[in-house]
Amino acid sequence: MLNQYPLWKYLLITVFLVFGVIYALPNLYGDDPALQVTATRMSQIDETTRDRVLKVLDDKQIPYKSFKLLRDSFLVRFANTNDQLKAYDGVKAELGNSYVSALNLAPATPDWLKEFNARPMYLGLDLRGGVHFLLEVDMDAAVTQAVARYVDDIRSTLRDKKIRYLTINDRDEQVEVRFRDAELRSQALELIKSEYRGLDIEEAERDGSLFLFARLNQQEQLETRKFALKQNITTLRNRVNELGVAEPVIQQQGDNRIVVQLPGIQDTARAKEILGATATLEYHMEDDKHDLQPALNGRVPVGSRIYKGRDGRPVLLYKRVIITGDQIIDASSGLDETGSPQVSVTLDSKGARKMSHNTRDNVGKRMAVVFIESKVETKEVNGVRTKVRSRVEEVISIAVIRGHFSKRFQTTGLDSSEEARNLSLLLRAGALAAPIEIIEERTIGPSLGQDNIDQGFASVVIGFTFVLVFMVLWYKGFGFVANLALTLNLVFIVAILSLLQATLTLPGIAGIVLTVGMAVDANVLIFERIREELRVGNTPHASIHAGYEKAFSTIADANVTTLIAAMVLFGFGTGPIKGFAITLSIGIITSMFTAIMGTRAVINLSIGSKNIKSLSI
Repeated sequence: MLNQYPLWKYLLITVFLVFGVIYALPNLYGDDPALQVTATRMSQIDETTRDRVLKVLDDKQIPYKSFKLLRDSFLVRFANTNDQLKAYDGVKAELGNSYVSALNLAPATPDWLKEFNARPMYLGLDLRGGVHFLLEVDMDAAVTQAVARYVDDIRSTLRDKKIRYLTINDRDEQVEVRFRDAELRSQALELIKSEYRGLDIEEAERDGSLFLFARLNQQEQLETRKFALKQNITTLRNRVNELGVAEPVIQQQGDNRIVVQLPGIQDTARAKEILGATATLEYHMEDDKHDLQPALNGRVPVGSRIYKGRDGRPVLLYKRVIITGDQIIDASSGLDETGSPQVSVTLDSKGARKMSHNTRDNVGKRMAVVFIESKVETKEVNGVRTKVRSRVEEVISIAVIRGHFSKRFQTTGLDSSEEARNLSLLLRAGALAAPIEIIEERTIGPSLGQDNIDQGFASVVIGFTFVLVFMVLWYKGFGFVANLALTLNLVFIVAILSLLQATLTLPGIAGIVLTVGMAVDANVLIFERIREELRVGNTPHASIHAGYEKAFSTIADANVTTLIAAMVLFGFGTGPIKGFAITLSIGIITSMFTAIMGTRAVINLSIGSKNIKSLSI
């Protein structure tokens, strides 16, 4: 009885071997320090941009390895980080805020491997260094803000249809409209029902007044919460792009949480300030028809409200909002004629139309800019951890409208150039749909990341070496075959992680180390079964055949149970646990292939057709 595989099995193993080598190779070439420049909404990457950057590099005599122009960005590679940092400073000064410049590590993969779309796997924060945040979205605030938007919409709808009402407010997460008589209330009820299908509306009478109460129905609340989460993810992604972070991770976790990982960022305070801020602007006209003093005494005119400036002085403004930060499409910081910080604002078409109408009709009157910031903090109140919401509203600028303008104008009254830069960044990236709270943060330094890489690599090498030595000493020639399969198993794991563009973390390395030990278990079971067959007097070829056939069910049982455990870890675990589960699962699958089919193919090729009397086992 001779041991031979059919030709198709040898071809299949060869295809997998070539596949593994090609997709694992990019990880051997390392990375080049690089500078990546990306266009913003108000700029574009073209030949002129390239010439400006190349001129900076030539003037500063900064050598570079290559320059690649992409569709909406370009990448400059350098030989070392010193040249990279010099180029970053020079290019940043030349291009200004019109472009986003980011320090990057570009894979040094050869072009012939890129033809196969072979790329190295990503390294997680614990291996590369950076900042990790877990953010929680205030969903109650999202619903409250949605109700506030309905107040303005319903007010406009009733005015357009000339249905008179006494007051309209938002209170206790519902819109409250008060009417003088029942007929007007009935007309409003029918109109609101037909226009706003996301509201549950009910009639009521209180203290002799007639009311309509409108509350978001369950489906509308669910949609509002989903939208708030998606909008916040989009806004955070825009803000991270403005920060100039390469390869960030921004993803949803659960129903109300967002994970943000910023590789290479070490300034946690700066990142927290930009990510967590909900700053926006509102533009209001000053109420010049009423005196301020009666309003301070409690007689605030209908349609107006008292705001405070940064110096603490009160200002009486109309409640009607001319434009909000949502209608700002671009903003840049700078200095005005007096050297004071300012933000130059560009509006979208809708905002420009509103501003044009307002300034055309109000030349000579004063318009105020209100800065709004919402925060959520968890504090202990009477021994109980409670979410405390705060909202800061202050007038940062109030000035006379000197002439008619619409799309572009300047906002002044800011405290510092740093505040102007931060405000312009937030306005460009957009406002958060709901406040967020940072409930977890971790910072990993680049030196610690390199230490993790070195120690993780050393653990794999040490474990791998011990297994290799043991297998050769215990199983002799067959031990060499098992070691070959173990090496191929590592190659396959790296290849699959690279093909999936998975992120390798320290727990992922732990999964690989565990796989190294588990991968050889299958060969131990097979080889011990072959030994038993030899002891009872079977021929070498019969013993090999029986060893693989009889050990298969045991190997399958052991690996399937471990695979189920890994799937449970992946399903219920968080980021680091998922990384461990992924590498463990991949290792189990590849180890079964290499330990069973791989070693059998090598043994069949070496001794399968020979008439042998003994085995080196």
